[in-house]
Amino acid sequence: MIAVTLGAAAVALGAFTFRLGSGGAETKNPWGFQQESPKREDKLVLTDDEWKARLTPSQYKILRHDGTEPAFCGRFFDNHLTGTYYCAGCGQALFRSDAKFDSGTGWPSFFQPINKDAVWLHMDTSFGMVRWEVRCSKCDGHLGHVFDDGPAPTHLRFCMNSDAMTFKEDEKGK
Repeated sequence: MIAVTLGAAAVALGAFTFRLGSGGAETKNPWGFQQESPKREDKLVLTDDEWKARLTPSQYKILRHDGTEPAFCGRFFDNHLTGTYYCAGCGQALFRSDAKFDSGTGWPSFFQPINKDAVWLHMDTSFGMVRWEVRCSKCDGHLGHVFDDGPAPTHLRFCMNSDAMTFKEDEKGK
């Protein structure tokens, strides 16, 4: 019985490892987002001390050290105002409220960024999972992760940390 169980686990692990590949097409995100930090003239690069002075402790943990806030605790997971979400690290526009939806996960979720150049993706294999980490393209701050279980039209779920973002409500009548 133990040999059969171990054999099945080895086959499952082998299939999982094979699917991941070793740098081939299998490791490219299927959505066409950039997969490395883009070169930009306005790139925000700061020292660790400058980031600590600029951000709150929670923002620093999330944006600079890939942290995650607890579900259902962030200030934007239940925000229904109309406006734009910006990176808390650099102020770059990331998402519009018309792309936000209730995913039931407890984190603000969007089906697309404000434009494809606002973010870049990095394969994250931490905690025994394979997922795509979402980073700001201007400051490389960690924002959250993207999954392929979102609504139409993209079927993506950008699951973001509230503390990685700020929000500006649209002016009424515009």
